[in-house]
Amino acid sequence: MSKEQRASARGMISKGDLARTPDQQRDDFTVLFGDLPLGDDVTLTPRTLGGVPALDVQVEGADGDAVIFYLHGGGYVIGSARTGANLAAPLSRRTGLPAVSLEYRLAPENPFPAALDDALAAYKDLLGTGRPIVIAGDSAGGGLALATMLAARREGLPLPLAAVVFSPWTDLTLSGGSMDSRGDFDPLFSREHMAAYAEHYLAGHDPKDGLASPLLADLTGLPPLLIQVGSAEVLLDDALQLAVRAAEQEVDVSLDVVAGAPHVYQLMVGVMDEADEALDRAARFLGLRVSGGGVA
Repeated sequence: MSKEQRASARGMISKGDLARTPDQQRDDFTVLFGDLPLGDDVTLTPRTLGGVPALDVQVEGADGDAVIFYLHGGGYVIGSARTGANLAAPLSRRTGLPAVSLEYRLAPENPFPAALDDALAAYKDLLGTGRPIVIAGDSAGGGLALATMLAARREGLPLPLAAVVFSPWTDLTLSGGSMDSRGDFDPLFSREHMAAYAEHYLAGHDPKDGLASPLLADLTGLPPLLIQVGSAEVLLDDALQLAVRAAEQEVDVSLDVVAGAPHVYQLMVGVMDEADEALDRAARFLGLRVSGGGVA
C-alpha cells in the first residue's frame, strides 16, 4: 500500500458524532454503505432463516455446495443484511460459494443476547439444509460469528468448517491497550465510541460473559480461524489477543495485520491494494477448508 493509498483510505472515513442517536447513526451508515455497488452479477433475495430476516447473496456462477453465513458489523447498533452484502458478495465471488447475510436485531432496542439468539437460530436453520457452512463477519459481526460458534458448541451442534473475521470486536470490557494507544491513529473509533456501543448492547449485562466477549471464552474446539485487522484500529488488540488465545487453546489460527490500514479495510476495494489482497486470502483460506473438510 502506497502512502498515497493509505492517506486516501484514512481520508474517506471520520469519527462519528457521539451525540447522534442510534436511529441517526443508522441513517448515516446507510447513506455511506447501504447502497454500494455489488456488481451486475449479484442478486439479493429476501428470505428468513430461523425466523430471522436475511438476504440471499447470489453471485452468478457461485454455486458451490457450501454456504457463507455472513454477519454484518456496526457495534450491534447499526448496519444491516444489505451492508453485510458489501463483503459477503466479494467473498462469494472469490470462493464460488453462495452467501447469506443476516438481519439480526439491533441494540439498544434489542440488547444482548438478541443478536446472538438470532444468529444461532439462523445457523440452526442453515444446518438443517445439510449444506456445509463457513461463517464470516466484520467488527461486531466478527465477534458475533465467534459467539455463534461458542453457543453452537455449547448445544452440541456441528460447527462451521472455518471462520473468517475482519477487524473483530471480541472484548466488550475494552481492556486492550490499543483502545487508548491507537485512539488518535484510528480515523473511525475511539474508546468512547466503543464504550457507547457496548453500553447499548450489554444493557447492564456482564461484559465478561464469553458470549458477549469471545476473547474471554474457552475457544477450544473451534474450527480453523482467519483474523484480519489493520494497525490503525482501537480494536487491534482485540484481534491480536484473539489470535494468541486461539493458538494457546489449540485452534488453527491465521492472522493478517496490515500496517496503517483502518477498520474493516476490506471495504476499500479500488482504493487500497490490500483490500483486494485480503479478500483474496480470505477466499483461499475458506476454499481450502471447504475442499479439505475443515482440516488445515
